Amino acid sequence: MTIKLHDLRPAPGAKTRKTRVGRGEGSKGKTAGRGTKGTKARNQVPVGFEGGQMPIHMRLPKLKGFKNRFRTAYEVVNVGDINRLFPNGGEVTLADLVEKGAVRKNTLVKVLGNGNISVKVAVTAHKFSGSAREKITAAGGSVTEVA
Repeated sequence: MTIKLHDLRPAPGAKTRKTRVGRGEGSKGKTAGRGTKGTKARNQVPVGFEGGQMPIHMRLPKLKGFKNRFRTAYEVVNVGDINRLFPNGGEVTLADLVEKGAVRKNTLVKVLGNGNISVKVAVTAHKFSGSAREKITAAGGSVTEVA
C-alpha cells in the first residue's frame, strides 16, 4: 500500500488540547493535573535536563574544524562504470551519463580511476582524476574538461 499525502494523520494522542485550568477541584484546579510537590509541580524542567547527571550534549566531544562554504561537490563516475555502461565505446557526454542513470542532471561530474576500461571512449566531464585520465588515454580514448 502506498502512502498518500491526504492519508497522513497525526498519531493518536499527539494533538491534545491544552488543559484549561479553573480554580476549584472540579475544574482541574488545585494541583492542575501535576500531582503533588516536586520540581515538575512547581515549574518546568529545562529540555535536556537529566536530573543532575552530566547531559549528553556535554558528554559528547566538540566537533573540530568547520564547514567550507565554498566547497564544490562533484558527482562521481568511475572508469569501471563507464566501461560497463558504454561497452561499445564511442563518445560519452554528460547527457549520456544522465540518460544511463550514472549521475543526476544539472550536477558537476568528476571521473575517477576506480576499475578498468577496455574500450576507446571520448569522455566529456567537469573534472578528471590523474588515474582516470591515464586509464582512458591508455585505452586509446580522450578526455575533455568542460568549464
